[in-house]
Amino acid sequence: MSTLERPGASAGLSGGGGITKRQAWGIVWLLAAALFAWLMLGVWPDWVNAILTSKKAFASAVLNGLTLAGLYFLVASGFTLVFGLMRNVNLAHGSLYLLGAYIGYEVATRSGYWLLGVAAGFVVLALVGLVMQVLVFRRLEGDDLRQTLVTIGISIVAADLMLAVWTGTTYQIVTPAWLDGAVGLPIITAVKSNGEAVFLRYPFYRLVVLGVAIVIGVGLWLMLNRTRVGMMIRAGVDDRAMLSASGINVHAVFAIVFAIGAGLAGFAGVVGGSALSVAPGEDVRYLLASLVVVIVGGMGSITGAAIGALLIGLAEQIGLVYFPTYGIVLTFVIMVVVLAVRPQGIMGKAR
Repeated sequence: MSTLERPGASAGLSGGGGITKRQAWGIVWLLAAALFAWLMLGVWPDWVNAILTSKKAFASAVLNGLTLAGLYFLVASGFTLVFGLMRNVNLAHGSLYLLGAYIGYEVATRSGYWLLGVAAGFVVLALVGLVMQVLVFRRLEGDDLRQTLVTIGISIVAADLMLAVWTGTTYQIVTPAWLDGAVGLPIITAVKSNGEAVFLRYPFYRLVVLGVAIVIGVGLWLMLNRTRVGMMIRAGVDDRAMLSASGINVHAVFAIVFAIGAGLAGFAGVVGGSALSVAPGEDVRYLLASLVVVIVGGMGSITGAAIGALLIGLAEQIGLVYFPTYGIVLTFVIMVVVLAVRPQGIMGKAR
């Protein structure tokens, strides 16, 4: 009997004795995770320090990238709800971020309670988003060009109004004492001559931002995939007429989603203004970041927004350390590569 005729001769190719493509990728990701864990937690030899400048610079860049990714996700999560799921082109999303930051600053400064400022940023911007959905987007459903032009006009007017009220001054939202300071992390940055290890200390607030982003991301995913409201949202996007015929008020569902998306932008504004600063121009920066994150991750996918934010945040911060002149270009290189390989985004669905 020839090799071709023997039963099981091709078992290695079909999965009997070999590995599948999925298993191969799993091994690759496992090795990458092990290398990353060693880079962050292990003690570097001198030649690695010579290549990557220093362990402290590398670890700080990675942590800055992760925490910035958390902030980008908070902004982009609201954007992906509105743009990715509902197909509403809201180019005033960055203005919602900046307005939320200013409102949070005013409330936190006047009341002395930072958490009250955070709540005000979310609630006020959710109401603003609700008004925008009822007065603007409900009248322009399905007309992407008019939505684009109208929201660009809204963003320009909003930027001028905010400049008139808060001027060009840069503000810093003061966080409460329990969020200040730095914490020690189990990351060894150096070893002294006496053998004592030096551990990295990192701002506690930035770690809180990352934790909040993870909690909100999990909550949004559960809402969209495990609740009746999420089922109605997804059904309304796929077949609005059928959802309406089942007796559900589609306009009310979409208004709620838009309000949540705008509220998340305002919430991110207060959180970001506490970590960084509040100043004119931040609206354009975070609108652009949201666009890139949603395009890379895939429209309408919360998981994709998290992956996109992670890639963009890490690329931006690592690029600033190792490629300061061309660091900003890395984010657009990632976007171009993803669009070339997978036009719908990493987690997006082909349409």
